[in-house]
Amino acid sequence: MAVIQPFSAEQERALINMRQRYDAWIEAERELAAMPYDLKRKKIGDYEYLYETTDRDGNGKSLGRWSDDKQARFDAYKAAKAAAKARRDGARDILGESSRIARALRLPMLSADAGPILREADRRSLLGSHLLVIGANAMAAYALEAAGTLRDVPDETEDFDLAWSAEAVETGTQLRDLLKAVDSTFTINSEREFQARNAKAYEVELLIAPSRVATLAKKHRPRPVPLPEQEWLLPGRRVDQVVPCRDGTPARIVAPDPRWFALHKLWLGAQAKRNPLKRRKDTVQGMALLDAVAEAMPHYPLGDAFVSSLPEDLMPYWQSWLKRD
Repeated sequence: MAVIQPFSAEQERALINMRQRYDAWIEAERELAAMPYDLKRKKIGDYEYLYETTDRDGNGKSLGRWSDDKQARFDAYKAAKAAAKARRDGARDILGESSRIARALRLPMLSADAGPILREADRRSLLGSHLLVIGANAMAAYALEAAGTLRDVPDETEDFDLAWSAEAVETGTQLRDLLKAVDSTFTINSEREFQARNAKAYEVELLIAPSRVATLAKKHRPRPVPLPEQEWLLPGRRVDQVVPCRDGTPARIVAPDPRWFALHKLWLGAQAKRNPLKRRKDTVQGMALLDAVAEAMPHYPLGDAFVSSLPEDLMPYWQSWLKRD
């Protein structure tokens, strides 16, 4: 039996509409994020100044004494911010309608907890450039890439795995800041520094390939342990999809090439030290995803060029899939 149950025309239409509306919404969100928090006309002593605030507590800096130029800058800022807010709010309303329709049509979905984290990561332009979605949460994006539902395959868990993918040296604590913006109760697990956890015990783990360690700031938290097998999730063509969440909101996922991800899953499923329940899930997901690539993703070819790029460690899992198939 085929592993993919193709989407209906109605489901495909809902996904197309949701992606278009999401793109309009996130563009406005990013524009707002790039603007100063606020500009104000502030009197200090006998003079007035143009003042830029950086947070809701009123902290900020002076941009100089008030003048005609400062008035023009103030007016342009207010007009631009109002226009961006209007675009964002309009897009958000119609996007909410699209994502609720997608949920009602029983499309592959993410947990409600993952959605806010992904949207904030996208607002900060970190998806793909710095962070990849890995683990079971990526399966929903692969289903959309295959234009169908993966039959009898687990596609979400109550935790969230991310891989660090930045190629240039970074400063700051991007992931910690992102998580705190979503939920102030997120804290770093002192016993597992690669993991953050919130008050509801929802866990976010950061993983990293050795080739990316140098791009991570020394003070960055969570602090992942380099794992050689994470290198397998970096090459190839990434998947980029907007997926509905169980609470009726949408979220964008950028995930590794499905061919490499599937073989990585099969490798995980063979690791004796791994939790037996997770090993079974890994094997089921890996086999099903390779089936889906062969069946419904011709833009991810499985020919000689791909096979010749595989490391020796992954060849047994490629062969086992071929024999089973």
